Amino acid sequence: MSKSFPPERIRNFSIIAHIDHGKSTLADRFLEFTGAVDARGRKDQLLDSMDLERERGITIKAAAVSLTHKVNGVEYCLNLIDTPGHVDFAYEVEKSLQACEGALLLIDAAQGIQAQTVANAMLAMEQEMTIVPVFNKVDLPHARPEEIEEELENTLLLERDTAFRCSAKTGEGVDDIIGAVIDQIPAPEGDPDAPLQALIFDAKYDEYRGIVVYLRIINGTLKKGDVTRMIGAGADYEAVEIGKFMPQQVPHQSLSVGEVGYFISNIKKLEDVNVGDTMTMAKGEQAPALTGYREPQPMVWCGIYPVSSGDFENLRAALNQLKLNDSSIIFEPESSDALGFGFRCGFLGLLHMEIVQERLERESGVDVVQTAPTVPYRIKLNDGTYQDIHSPGTLPDPTQFTEIQEPVVTTHVIIPAENIGVLMGLCADRRGKFLRQEHLSANRVMITWDLPLAEIIYDFYDKLKSGTKGYGTMNFDEPRFEAAKLVKLRILVSGSEADALSVICHADACQRRGRAVLKVLRKEIPRHQFEVALQAAVGGKIMARENIRALSKNVTAKCYGGDITRKRKLLAKQKEGKKRMKNIGNVEVPQKAFLAVLSTEE
Repeated sequence: MSKSFPPERIRNFSIIAHIDHGKSTLADRFLEFTGAVDARGRKDQLLDSMDLERERGITIKAAAVSLTHKVNGVEYCLNLIDTPGHVDFAYEVEKSLQACEGALLLIDAAQGIQAQTVANAMLAMEQEMTIVPVFNKVDLPHARPEEIEEELENTLLLERDTAFRCSAKTGEGVDDIIGAVIDQIPAPEGDPDAPLQALIFDAKYDEYRGIVVYLRIINGTLKKGDVTRMIGAGADYEAVEIGKFMPQQVPHQSLSVGEVGYFISNIKKLEDVNVGDTMTMAKGEQAPALTGYREPQPMVWCGIYPVSSGDFENLRAALNQLKLNDSSIIFEPESSDALGFGFRCGFLGLLHMEIVQERLERESGVDVVQTAPTVPYRIKLNDGTYQDIHSPGTLPDPTQFTEIQEPVVTTHVIIPAENIGVLMGLCADRRGKFLRQEHLSANRVMITWDLPLAEIIYDFYDKLKSGTKGYGTMNFDEPRFEAAKLVKLRILVSGSEADALSVICHADACQRRGRAVLKVLRKEIPRHQFEVALQAAVGGKIMARENIRALSKNVTAKCYGGDITRKRKLLAKQKEGKKRMKNIGNVEVPQKAFLAVLSTEE
């Protein structure tokens, strides 16, 4: 099994699709059909190796595997990359496509073309890849492949005759698809005798073996024992072990043009391995660096703090290790009066943020607290320059800037025609701007709106799903910044600002938003010996207020009957004491109060 293949007998391809259209199940059938796994090693979603992936039933990380298949006595090497379907992991799909020449575009024969199907197909078309359309789940009683052929031509401009039909569950039609991969997807181009040039498309940290680098050979040949150089980091490492995923790691003596595999060299320095970097030989003629990947643009920012302040360095190490495996995370240190030292982190969406938090806690054992997610903003300073704001706490005084800009995204929503009214109302309530409406078929419509990103990251998708009985899907383009009437809403506890609870919101919504936060805080902050005032303010103007009543001892309990002035004297004395206590007392806001506010829908 450890032999190399000439480029003309290699096919590199990905499976791309919308969520739950059967990518991982089809990958399982490929593994069985080509004999990569035997009956004993068979299990569902074999390439989803993370516990989180198996628990949630979704693919989070793209997974590579090398398969071998014989056609008319000629053996081919098929390098398959199974990709995620969720919009939050689109960067994984984009990275994977750069290591391939073609893609299988999987479409559910019952649900039809969805928003993410269109987005992933466009990604593949931009890279001028060969696309093979496949209709999956044709064994379902409500499958409608004929109608979907019409959608394929109208939406993606792909010939209906090029589509294959299969059932990834039963294995029907899988042999035809493997034949199409060999016949239609072009072989990789490259020169095996040229200087080594390999693209690093992923990496992971192994406690015992250091960093395992995933690479695709573009030109040249990599042999065991070669001393290589990472061009971007300028670090030299010897190839202690190289090999392919079959689907377990199988050592090989060499990797040549077009082959996908792994590289181990007991690398301990995390900064020496960068996804998108180029590997070449340390000595002799060196290959030029490849273009690599574009920088990911975070859609959502939030603060991540360790529950125990002594875990700050452990959290930093855990984030560095996670960034190696998920290069779309961006983080920078920050501090908060309420939560201590932590990191401001950027993510591609709310699901991505949730997955990162779970992975941090599972893989490193550090308990973390998250602040409210916010989108990035941009301000125009008085001198005409622009500054990006990732946290409401870093917004300067209003006298220092002339306008605040928020990210706006062009959102494509595919829904049944009967639900057009629901979507129109939903988008209009969120400051949306209608652009266009296209009919994909007799009963399915794609509607495009411009929406502020802050209005859709929280619960827009949930409301869309419930309003369309689960049939609505959405996808959005890269954000752009536009000026809006935005203000910073400050939360004051006894006159002191709670920086972790500050938010930037639209001027029309600040009163409602402030009142909702104060109601939660009022329930969570324990009563003190004095009255505690909770206020939501914009600038110097108070928009909402709630009071937490003081704990009061019944000082008149010992007075039974007698002169009323004695009771009044005791009550006045108590009042004076509470007033003095209020001046010198500090309000302790417990961590669970922050968590309760941050976990509300608002």
